[in-house]
Amino acid sequence: MADWSTELSAFLQPFLEKLGHKKRRQMCPLYVSGLIGPGDRKSIEPMAERFAPGQYDRLHHFISDGLWDAVPLEAELALQADRIVGASDAFLVIDDTGLPKKGDHSVGVAPQYASMLGKRANCQTLVSVTLAREEVPVPVGLRLFLPDSWIGDQQRMAKAGVPDDMRTSRTKPEIALAEIDRLIVTGVHRQAVFALLAVSNRVFAT
Repeated sequence: MADWSTELSAFLQPFLEKLGHKKRRQMCPLYVSGLIGPGDRKSIEPMAERFAPGQYDRLHHFISDGLWDAVPLEAELALQADRIVGASDAFLVIDDTGLPKKGDHSVGVAPQYASMLGKRANCQTLVSVTLAREEVPVPVGLRLFLPDSWIGDQQRMAKAGVPDDMRTSRTKPEIALAEIDRLIVTGVHRQAVFALLAVSNRVFAT
């Protein structure tokens, strides 16, 4: 466990520097350890018991109320991914991911086509971007797609805390193109882009 913790700390260090606030830098490694470490329950309370005894309130605040600028963190992620797998024979892989959900309170959840299930289901859909070379994939982007049932209900989005600049209709291809443009600006080395996106109940590959 000590070696695992040491390696995780070294990997997270450049990201922690982008968080700025001292308490955020303290809580972030504990939260990440809770997510990827041992233990089946990944909610805040059991993770705090395992990795941050006596610090439940601080860990809960880090997730529920902590606000920070994601742009520097995303830029650092692209930099680290490029260091690991970026090359002239690497690819940016665009895909969509459906997360089955019960209820209707999670942002973006709605009956919609889920490519991983091959059918319509109550789920969230996210557009993912991965930098890959040979057999090594490194995720570099993940954006939530909002279906019309959400975009057409401003009150619902406000209640759920959807940021103002995200309350506009964007198709999955539009989200993917914006992510590609963002990563090109960071200087990620790649040969080409491969996209596999589900639109309605049809899957498109380019």
